[in-house]
Amino acid sequence: MAEAAELYYELHGAPDAPPLILSSGLGGSASYWAPNIPALAERFRVIAYDHRGTGRSDRALPDETTLADLGTDMLSLMDALGIERAHLLGHAIGGMAALEVARIAPSRVDRLVVINGWPRLDPQTARCFSTRLTLLRTAGARAYLEAQPLFLFPPTWLSENDARLTADTETHLAHWPGDATMEKRIAAARSFDCTGWVSEIAAPVLLISAADDLLVPWTNAPALAELIADAFHLHLPWGGHACNVTVPEPFNRDVCAWLAGEAPPFRS
Repeated sequence: MAEAAELYYELHGAPDAPPLILSSGLGGSASYWAPNIPALAERFRVIAYDHRGTGRSDRALPDETTLADLGTDMLSLMDALGIERAHLLGHAIGGMAALEVARIAPSRVDRLVVINGWPRLDPQTARCFSTRLTLLRTAGARAYLEAQPLFLFPPTWLSENDARLTADTETHLAHWPGDATMEKRIAAARSFDCTGWVSEIAAPVLLISAADDLLVPWTNAPALAELIADAFHLHLPWGGHACNVTVPEPFNRDVCAWLAGEAPPFRS
């Protein structure tokens, strides 16, 4: 098992390709990116990792965890692997942690992609988090995990992938990071607010939203784009919160093109 800076990581793609770090959302697992890694690795040196406190990484978290801490972990991983500068691709809190990296160490970030992020907590997102916490506290981890797909995927995709999702629940339960860790991670997501500093980010940022995202209303992406000097908003008509999983082919194509600085085949 590869580990650096107390973080489990995987390497994919040619060693001399431009480095691209993948940072997942609330679940924190490198495996979240399975639908995307093969295509991304054709053009980049992909580094996928488990967030601290989750998966195969060190399980210890401080009493109070912030998304800036997640950003610091990304920098520590880069240092341990000898990566001076990289592209960053993050889903939800992984994307906002990447924004923190661009704030803390702007010279270390080339281009940055944020999937379904927010400038500050949206009331709908807060409502979803409260519901999930109530499930966790009153019914336990299994109920939390069984309900999780409802917040991530469109209804038709849920129906078509029911067997897969049932199996995923058992896998996630076997690797559950603990109730306390999940509460800390949700608290970090809820407290994130970049409105006072995100305008200072110089790196080009691609903000991706999906019209049917239940967890994070798509309007958060253009609101965030308005605050960033060099931002492009890609709006998907369908795909839910985990749109890189539900529509991987166009996602992979467009993200690869944008990261490579090519004329993208999409329009905002």
